[in-house]
Amino acid sequence: MSSSRTGRPPVQRAPRRPSGPRPPRDNPVGRLYTRVRRAWDRPLTAYYLILGGSLLITVLGLVMVYSASQITALQLSLPGSYFFRKQFLAAVLGGLLLLAASRMPSKLHRALAYPMLLGSVFLMILVQVPGIGVAVNGNQNWISVGGPFQLQPSEFGKLALVLWGADLLARKQDKRLLAQWKHMLVPLVPVAFMLLGLIMLGGDMGTAIILTAILFGLLWLAGAPTRLFGGVLAVALTIGFILIKTSPNRMARLSCLGATEPQSGPVDCWQAVHGIYALASGGLFGSGLGASVEKWGQLPEAHTDFIFAITGEELGLAGTLSVLALFAALGYAGIRVAGRTEDPFVRYAAGGVTTWITAQAVINIGAVLGLLPIAGVPLPLFSYGGSALLPTMFAIGLLIAFAREDPAARAALAMRQPRFGRKRAAVRGSAGAAGPRRWNTMRRRAAARSSGER
Repeated sequence: MSSSRTGRPPVQRAPRRPSGPRPPRDNPVGRLYTRVRRAWDRPLTAYYLILGGSLLITVLGLVMVYSASQITALQLSLPGSYFFRKQFLAAVLGGLLLLAASRMPSKLHRALAYPMLLGSVFLMILVQVPGIGVAVNGNQNWISVGGPFQLQPSEFGKLALVLWGADLLARKQDKRLLAQWKHMLVPLVPVAFMLLGLIMLGGDMGTAIILTAILFGLLWLAGAPTRLFGGVLAVALTIGFILIKTSPNRMARLSCLGATEPQSGPVDCWQAVHGIYALASGGLFGSGLGASVEKWGQLPEAHTDFIFAITGEELGLAGTLSVLALFAALGYAGIRVAGRTEDPFVRYAAGGVTTWITAQAVINIGAVLGLLPIAGVPLPLFSYGGSALLPTMFAIGLLIAFAREDPAARAALAMRQPRFGRKRAAVRGSAGAAGPRRWNTMRRRAAARSSGER
């Protein structure tokens, strides 16, 4: 071995690494994005969004109904919790309907389509019978069921149209009849127009708009051609224009768009302007729960149609954005359920329910913000009104049932260990099982099946 000039052994240097691209640094933002995307793509995401989002909206709505309705109840010489107790009772009954609908198979949902449609039409006819129908705020769309409780059949007409229309289109698709325009329109459009006529006899144009949105949603999902879709839309817009033009009340609501003063002209825009005042005075985090000023007789219908304005005043921008985020998550989950199924009935029913809830939320919030005319429709799951809450919660149960029926979601639910299932897992392991499976293994096995994901 050669030695150096100093007599010491030469220093052995480490071989140089081959030059090449350096590995990328660990990016925490990218890592967080990857985790969020993996969680978002899981089979049970839609199930949890529908269940959690609807429950949060309902609970927050109960809180805001209690806060917004106290002064109105006292002005009517009623207990301060009067409206809250009625809404809480409706929420309990709606929760039972949600649970029942979420456990029903699709065949049973389809079997309910015709009875629900016939029952809704019968009740809508009874509304127009003198002595049975009750008028509220100029609209005769209610039936007294005893004591302080009233029923609005048109709210159940929305659910009936969704179920019946989805069943009708699914049966026609199985027979490959939807390629013909007459089979796509008949009898769906005539029956929908019959329901619209019964609703408009009572003067409730807001509910008629929601029913029209459901009809267009079903036609869109059925693949209606642009000319056919545009023709039905043109007819609906023409009828709506005539109904608005011939009603001074509806023309007054239309003229209040963008109003900043309660009496800016010949039209009284008190409700629309004070709704803006409530939102403007809320600030970032609001004045505090129960500290609203507008609910002290300034803002009409504070606990029903304009409860979103009281939410903005008491909970501020943070509260209103939270409500918007919950509705956005609910709408996304409904679209995801409708897009990932191969069952035509599930696709049409999920799309119809999503159109219903999303359109009604947009119309209500748009009216409160002064962007749309005041249509008199409640905020779904949030505003006071048992007649609106019961069918809406049943429709949420439909979405939950459809989300559970997805093959990948069903496999994920089957793989979940019970909370106190350690002993059961050990028994399965002793019987020859490989122990609890990891999520990635389950995901690969679920993906191998025909899940119908697009």
